[in-house]
Amino acid sequence: MTEPTRRSRATEAFYGRRRGKSLKSAQADALTRRLPELKLDLSLPAPRDIKSLWPGRVEEVRLEIGFGGGEHLLHRAASNPQTGFIGVEPFVNSMAKMLTSLDADGLTNIRVYDDDATQVLDWLPDAVLDRIDLLYPDPWPKMKHWKRRFVSTVNLDRFARVLKPGGRFCFASDIDTYVNWTLTHIAAHPEFEWTAKTARDWREPWSGWPGTRYEAKAIREGRTPAYLEFVRLS
Repeated sequence: MTEPTRRSRATEAFYGRRRGKSLKSAQADALTRRLPELKLDLSLPAPRDIKSLWPGRVEEVRLEIGFGGGEHLLHRAASNPQTGFIGVEPFVNSMAKMLTSLDADGLTNIRVYDDDATQVLDWLPDAVLDRIDLLYPDPWPKMKHWKRRFVSTVNLDRFARVLKPGGRFCFASDIDTYVNWTLTHIAAHPEFEWTAKTARDWREPWSGWPGTRYEAKAIREGRTPAYLEFVRLS
């Protein structure tokens, strides 16, 4: 059971829009029907066995922070039916788009949360996640906004607590300053190590990578994505 002090721990403010254009009728319907069913209830203690959050047999648990339209999350869930996925996305339109696709695909191994990811991280028990994905997060390019970047010392502390020893934190971005920012924070953190041995390890995406629309846009505009993988040390 998660300790009450963890659930009350201060979280960072979420920066960004919550809602965009009006939802299409199918998206509004999916949001109304599926979000209450699939949303994590953080008012309750996390279960001792986190794998019990899913109806089927689950062997691993992964968290994706800021899944956008859900293309990567849905692809990974379909390809890994015995992995339980938690997807966090505060933007209403993106959540509705993903839930609409989820309805059509019939997947049962996804749970969601529609607010600040730090709330989920503080709710989870110790050492329960096999992987955390943070893919093309908002880079907050202006220096005065860098403090809003999700990669920070306090959030790496959160990652270290909830990841199993040997668990992975995977980060993708096409913004050089954010890539360097992340590598600098990892180098200063005692619980993580960058796995790359050669340039190929960060220039090529992970196995089974489906691509994302953000990645496609970056490549069209001449930016080179980086794919960083870090291991949680024992």
